[in-house]
Amino acid sequence: MHMKSIFSTLFSLIIVSSGVAQPVRYQVNPITPPVSIQRAIEKGTRTADGKPGAAYWQQYSQYTIRATVDEVNKTLKGDISIRYTNHSPDTLNNLHLDLYQNAHAPGAMRNEAAEITDGVSVSGVTVNGETLETGTFRGPRYVIYDTRMVVVPSRPILPGTTTNISLSWSFEIPQAGSGGRMGYDTDDLFFLAYWYPQMAVYDDMLGWHPDPFKLNAEFYHGFADYDLEIHMPGDWIVLATGDLLNADQNFAPHILERYNRAMNSDDVVNVITAQDFGDVATTATKAESLVWKFKSTKVRDVAVSITRASYWDSARTPTGDGYARISALYRDTAPLWKSAVRYSQHAITFLSEYTGIPYPWPHMTAVEAGNIIGGGMEYPMMTLIGDYNRSSAAGLQSVTAHELAHMWIPMIVSTDERRYSWIDEGFTSFHTNFANADFRDVERAHVGTAAGYLRIAGTEMEGEMMRRSDYHYPGPAFGIASYNKPATVLMALRGVLGEETFREIYLDLLQTWKYKHMSPYDMFAFFNAKSGQDLTWFWRPWYYETGVLDQSVVSVTERGRNSIIKLADLGQNPMPYLLRITEASGVSHDVTIPIDRVMSSGGNLDLTVSYRGIVKVEIDPEVHFPDKDRANNVWER
Repeated sequence: MHMKSIFSTLFSLIIVSSGVAQPVRYQVNPITPPVSIQRAIEKGTRTADGKPGAAYWQQYSQYTIRATVDEVNKTLKGDISIRYTNHSPDTLNNLHLDLYQNAHAPGAMRNEAAEITDGVSVSGVTVNGETLETGTFRGPRYVIYDTRMVVVPSRPILPGTTTNISLSWSFEIPQAGSGGRMGYDTDDLFFLAYWYPQMAVYDDMLGWHPDPFKLNAEFYHGFADYDLEIHMPGDWIVLATGDLLNADQNFAPHILERYNRAMNSDDVVNVITAQDFGDVATTATKAESLVWKFKSTKVRDVAVSITRASYWDSARTPTGDGYARISALYRDTAPLWKSAVRYSQHAITFLSEYTGIPYPWPHMTAVEAGNIIGGGMEYPMMTLIGDYNRSSAAGLQSVTAHELAHMWIPMIVSTDERRYSWIDEGFTSFHTNFANADFRDVERAHVGTAAGYLRIAGTEMEGEMMRRSDYHYPGPAFGIASYNKPATVLMALRGVLGEETFREIYLDLLQTWKYKHMSPYDMFAFFNAKSGQDLTWFWRPWYYETGVLDQSVVSVTERGRNSIIKLADLGQNPMPYLLRITEASGVSHDVTIPIDRVMSSGGNLDLTVSYRGIVKVEIDPEVHFPDKDRANNVWER
């Protein structure tokens, strides 16, 4: 049944009877945006209604990267040039780069155990052709501390100008590095991520984003263009973020034919089979090297897959305004992956429609690496996922949908995962539930996600969603606050606003912030403005606190021609009452008690209705809200 907005006029069914006046027990404090957001609004880069302002800006980079992997010693070396454009109104006295592999260096700040390496070795640093030194305190120089490199050029970077930075770098590739998000698996697979010197974000809120990478919370990146070259011996296949520019030069003729055929096929084409291993490229000897060239635009990052003993399945899938290539790379040891292309096809096509933003890039490639990662990790056009042998086909389908859903948040709608992992993981888990429901043809796929949150809801194990990601207690706190709870709360907001209103605002939010950096405060303000309501009563308890919802039906009694339904709120978080009242005849009535009446009554009220012979009253029958104890949601005669 389609549920109307809770603010629809439903009181024709209700004889208002508040009973004894109840004390107001909900304490909903105001939400004051931090100074960084207030300043951004004052400067016109953001607005009080949650939109980018007329003066909104963001920095942009253009990378040229040349890298080589030593397959024997498990090391990488490369050269990088970055053309950095200062679109801000600020004069920059220094430039900040992230060196993520330094999270593995001795003495680095880490939130979890990690393989120890020497970290990143940097040399030949120049800015606009001028060589910089390190270890000095004056003049042009660079300083490295933990995962941050600060470059001090001889002249400040003026607004509207571009700066050219170049350097060489190398590092030892950890087996399962960066929190299990990159590394190598046996001697036949490398996955490069968190792997090159990358410009830190300088935004209109914080300036240079100051938070180091500690292996747990993920990333916050700016948009950029990439010109990428990977040099490898001829028996390896390289795939990466971006268009592969020289497939016709690198693939052996029989591989090239299959590769081209897959882009015009809705059915899976086996581009590489076991019989092709060692005979996939135009250069087949280990002594010779091939250069793999990729180009990408307006992406937040690049990742690289390098394999020589993985099957490669491929096909196309519609995106709403064209087709994207779908690829899956996997080994004999991962039999569930034979369906991986089908899972990816569904996710990309479904989410292109569901989000209102067609998948914008030429391909989506999923790479299996069971000894690097257990779950999955996303990068633009690429994802790294475990073998899922200990899970199930449904588990692999779901994680595939989840990682591919990240292509929309944070890869298109950019967010700060280092601080607010709940935005990208929560929206993505929300999207995943709808993708799963469509793939499996089931309803209420979100119930399992809510159950995960409710297992620790209101206990000492729970942490507030707005707590910064790196500061959750070890255990389930980070996962629940980042994945289950925010997805569940979005479902609750959908129930509050009504499906039609919520979806209209939600699609508008994604369109408004695509290819821009959205903060939590922008999201809150946007929903407030578009709904025409102050939803502080919703944001404050669900995002800033750890109270629970526990609505109950206490009793139903008949009085004359009417019936009195006694309702009690046993939790801390106010929510509307969504009631389904069923008469003995089988006729049911959906009745909503809006939030203002709930809050004024303290959630405890007597509802008088003009129905007799009531046999059942149920709170929230469509399971929109995460009620801690649903057993007391139902009264039956």
